[in-house]
Amino acid sequence: MAKRDYYEILGVDKKASGSEIKKAYRKMALKYHPDKNPDDKDAEKRFKEAAEAYEVLSDSDKRARYDRFGHAGMGGAAGGGAAGFGGGMSMDDIFSQFGDIFGGGGFGGGGFSGFGGQQRGRRVFKGSNLRIRVKLSLEDIVNGVEKKLKVNKLVQAEGVEMGTCQTCGGTGQVTRVTNTILGQMQTSSTCNACHGMGQTVKKAPAGADPQGLKREQEVITVNIPAGVEDGMQLTLSGKGNEAPMGGVPGDLLIVVEEEEHPNLKRMGNDLYYELYVNFIDAALGASTEVPLVKGKAKIKLEPGTQSGKVVRLRGKGVPGLQGGRTGDLLVNINVWTPQKLSSEEKSMLESMRDSDNFEPKPTTKDKGFFHKVKEMFG
Repeated sequence: MAKRDYYEILGVDKKASGSEIKKAYRKMALKYHPDKNPDDKDAEKRFKEAAEAYEVLSDSDKRARYDRFGHAGMGGAAGGGAAGFGGGMSMDDIFSQFGDIFGGGGFGGGGFSGFGGQQRGRRVFKGSNLRIRVKLSLEDIVNGVEKKLKVNKLVQAEGVEMGTCQTCGGTGQVTRVTNTILGQMQTSSTCNACHGMGQTVKKAPAGADPQGLKREQEVITVNIPAGVEDGMQLTLSGKGNEAPMGGVPGDLLIVVEEEEHPNLKRMGNDLYYELYVNFIDAALGASTEVPLVKGKAKIKLEPGTQSGKVVRLRGKGVPGLQGGRTGDLLVNINVWTPQKLSSEEKSMLESMRDSDNFEPKPTTKDKGFFHKVKEMFG
């Protein structure tokens, strides 16, 4: 089932400012919050949907990729679990990331269970994200590819013994009572001893850090869709560093690095190839081959082919993301002039020098160099 447009979910225009997006998300989150809609699966779905949209549109880099590539640019086609920005967000994940959007205020006087109100209780931590680069050949990009990536990440160590925080008694918060001229004032703040988790590590195995985490290597399989571009970032939710105390794992950010092809140049979804032919084949016409990403294709040079002519092979370029237009292969023809000639060859050419057929005769249909560049590159 296709995902809904993020702007449509929040009910904002594509030119909406950051403050407008934040205001729209707050309105949606208030409307569909679980505390206000208990046991309502549709409200829970819309609540998560709004959080996913806000996660992308509130970040300038993610928003730019979404505007350019749609959901595919968010990594939704990557394999290995719930991929993409927000695709695998749990309630704890949402509360831990966006709770501060309500400024610590409550709802209906009672406070949201996950939005920073007085009754929130233990804090849920999210592990840090990991970013790795993956090099892809042009063939990988055209066909799509499955990659097995070795990732060094923090994981929960086995044998960790947890205990209740003695400072806050497991609540994650410390309450202080201050005497003022108006009477006693009670305030609550995050426990400094356990950082709001309500638990501390009593015993950890060798090699684990004070939070009970250790570094291990994991092999993660990711399916990279055809049509990705250099610099594009795919996200595997929950595949980053694990969080202490059973919190929400971070994400694995996969940055695409496109390797240069020896013959073909890429421009968007189109590919370009420089073909050099001798002036005899250009004058008389000939058949020749040009390389594709995989294999070759035959093209026909018409008699009288001029240098700078572009032959377009439709559908031989790079597939578009999300079923978009597949690009073309554009072959730019260069007529090659020999630099060394024998006496006999020179004599033959001299005899043809004065022929009317060898006089340049540009027509009004011929397009100049700059016009062609504008056509090819927009």
